[in-house]
Amino acid sequence: MFEDKTMVADTLTGINGELVRFGEMIPQTENKELKTTLKQFRAACEQSQEELYQIAREKSYYVPAGKATQQEVDHVKNLFTSQTM
Repeated sequence: MFEDKTMVADTLTGINGELVRFGEMIPQTENKELKTTLKQFRAACEQSQEELYQIAREKSYYVPAGKATQQEVDHVKNLFTSQTM
């Protein structure tokens, strides 16, 4: 018998995988109608992910990492804004 925590984690993993696939498919299609449909599916997946994430947080199934320090945030910003990328 699956525990709730396991089912939530497995579902989030599946949704995250779908989001990755949508992220790959959307820029590759030239069909505007298909692109719009894929974006709608992606938005629905993102909504489901957010709802499950909130449930996981409420039930302490998921505890996020500590907040980044300003120094860490600045370091990452510099990585993406430096011309040596």
